[in-house]
Amino acid sequence: MTGLTLISHELCPFVQRAAIALAEKGVRFERINVDLANKPDWFLRISPLGKVPLLKVGDAVIFESAVILEYLEETQPNPLHPADPLRRAEHRSWMEFGSTILNDIWAFYTATDDATFEGKAKALAEKFARLEQRLGAGPYFDGTRFSLVDAVFGPVFRYFDIFDRIADFGMLADKPKIAAWRHVLAQRPSIIHAVKPDYPERLWAFLRTRNSRLSALITRAAA
Repeated sequence: MTGLTLISHELCPFVQRAAIALAEKGVRFERINVDLANKPDWFLRISPLGKVPLLKVGDAVIFESAVILEYLEETQPNPLHPADPLRRAEHRSWMEFGSTILNDIWAFYTATDDATFEGKAKALAEKFARLEQRLGAGPYFDGTRFSLVDAVFGPVFRYFDIFDRIADFGMLADKPKIAAWRHVLAQRPSIIHAVKPDYPERLWAFLRTRNSRLSALITRAAA
């Protein structure tokens, strides 16, 4: 089998998706972290967008997390997508929904003014309300079987482990299905081991240096 190498950054949620999928499929791979604030030349040569994740398959390079996940589905054992084409398409749609949530989370923690900060918190609350309506009996997104949608949302909920230490922003309030799903995902070994044990401290430090509305709250909480 051609060796797989995941080019990574320790905090990137999109990298975590690929690491989770690889672990769920039982596929051996090497993981190399890069400093995105000081990108090495070799990385810039192989990353057309200068971003992670990248998946090296021998000498070939695949970029963009959604493409990497689809490649793994097509080539590796233990499929994580449903077999039915319509359900598979629906799952892909909710994976994209998860990406829009990550974009809103980025805008939330980088917001420098109250209006943007509060607006993004409201937008996130509305998106999670929509997701709450979609969830069924669980324990996973679509029942008893772990899927790529779960792999997408495991990294999403990691942010809230930090946000909850700062204040109650109300984004996940009164959403019992999401609360149960979040708890189950937090116990999944593939999700736990997609990051290093010191990830919470690293993320806390990263958010604290954003010169944002949230970083001011972090500084106050740590005082």
